[in-house]
Amino acid sequence: MRRRPHNQSSAAIMLRSLTKLIAVVTVALGLAIILAVGHQLLAQVRTTTAHISQSLRQADIDGNDDWETWRRNSTLDTSQTYVYVHNMRKDAKVTQYLSPNADDVLEVDPVKVPLIAHLYYRPKIGFLYHRMVHAKGIYYTLWQNMAPQLAVLTLVVQVTVVLLVLTLVLTPFYIRRLTKRLTDPLTALSQTTQAIARAQEPGDLQLPVPKRPTEVTELAGNFNALLHQLAEREAQQKLFVMNAAHELRTPIATIRSHAQLIERHGVAHPEIVAKSVGYITEESRQMEQLIAELLQLSRADRLALDLGDLDLTATVAATVQKLVGTIAQPIATDLTPGLHTQGNAQALDQILVNLLTNAAKYSPKDCPITVTLSPNAAGEPVVAVKDGGIGIDSADKAHVFERFYRSADVRGTVAGTGLGLAIAAQLAKLTHATLAVADNQPRGTVFFLTLPKG
Repeated sequence: MRRRPHNQSSAAIMLRSLTKLIAVVTVALGLAIILAVGHQLLAQVRTTTAHISQSLRQADIDGNDDWETWRRNSTLDTSQTYVYVHNMRKDAKVTQYLSPNADDVLEVDPVKVPLIAHLYYRPKIGFLYHRMVHAKGIYYTLWQNMAPQLAVLTLVVQVTVVLLVLTLVLTPFYIRRLTKRLTDPLTALSQTTQAIARAQEPGDLQLPVPKRPTEVTELAGNFNALLHQLAEREAQQKLFVMNAAHELRTPIATIRSHAQLIERHGVAHPEIVAKSVGYITEESRQMEQLIAELLQLSRADRLALDLGDLDLTATVAATVQKLVGTIAQPIATDLTPGLHTQGNAQALDQILVNLLTNAAKYSPKDCPITVTLSPNAAGEPVVAVKDGGIGIDSADKAHVFERFYRSADVRGTVAGTGLGLAIAAQLAKLTHATLAVADNQPRGTVFFLTLPKG
C-alpha cells in the first residue's frame, strides 16, 4: 500500500518537528536525570562501604571480644549490610565471624554486574555492593544491599516516566495552539488572496493586517501597498486608454467628416476639395504625432538606459543648436563650461527637445527662450528652460507632467497632445534626474532639470 502523504502545511510541519524535538529532549533529559541520580546513589554506597571497611580494619577483630565490641559500637544496619570476617592468623582461635543474615547471602555466589565495579546481583536479594579489605592477616568482606538506593532510583524513574508521558500528551495541544496563532493569520491572508484573485477589481480589495506576528503584519502591509499600486496603475491605464481614445476620436471624426463632404459635394463644388484635403492633412499629421508620442512613451515605460559619464555642457549646446531655426523664438544660452553628469545623451536630448518645443508653443514669437546650465548649492548640475509665455496656473502645476493633461485655457486653442512633458518626466526618472516647474519672473514659466553629479 502507498504511504499516505504527510500534511505539508506550516502548522503540520511545525507540529511534527516540535513534537519530535520535545520528545527527544524529554527522553534525553529523563535518561540524564536517571543516570545522574543512579551515579550519585552509587557514589553514596561507595562512600558508606568505605567508612565501614575502614572501621573494620581499625577494630582488628582477632577474637570474640573484639567482634562483640565492634558490633556494640557500630551503627551498622545488619538488615542491609552483611559483614564476613576471615581471620587467617596462625594463632586464631576463631577463623570467621558473620553478621546476621550474612550466611544467607553467601549460600549462593552473587553474579558480577558488567561495566560497574564492585556491583553484584544475588537472586532473591537483589543488587549488592561488594568491598574487601585486609589488615594483619585478617580479611574483611562487606556486602551492602542496595535496595534502599534502588527504591529511590525506581521512584525517580517513575516520576520521570510520568513527566515524559504528560509532556508527550500535552505538548501536541500546546504546539497546535501555538501554530494556530502563528498560521491562522497566514491562512486568512491566503483565503483573502484567493478572493482577490477571483475578483474583477482586485485593486479595490485589501488584505486583513494582523497585529502579530510581525512578519505576517509586514507581509500583509507590503501586499496591500502592492495592491494599492496596482489599483493606481490600473486607474492610470484606464485613464490613459480613455484619453488616447479621446485624442484620436477628434481627428478621426474631422477626417471622416471632410471625406464625406468631398464625397457628397466634391463634384458639384470643387472649391471645397482643396480646403477639406488641407484639414485632412493637418488632422492626419496630428494623429501621426500623437501615435509617435504614444509609442515613445510606451518605450520609455519599459526602457532601461545605460548611464555613463556625459559632457553636459556640450550635450545641451548641441541640442540647442539643433533646434535653432526650427522654432520661431530665438534661444539664448548661459552654460557653465566643463559640467559633467552620469546620464544618457539621447535621453537628455529628448528631454530638452520636449521642454524647448513646449516653451515655443506657449510663448510669443518675438519672446526669447533662455537655457541656462549651472551647479546648485549641492553641486548638482541644473538645466533651466525659461520662457516668457502665458505661464501656468498654480492649480495646473501639479498636473503638467501627467499624461494627456492640458489645462482648460489651452485645450483646443494650442496644438498638442499633452504627452511631451510626461515623456520628459519619465526619461528624467530613468536617468535619476528630477524635473520641476516654477513661475518665471516677471512672466512665463521655467522648468528645472536637476541631474546627478558627474
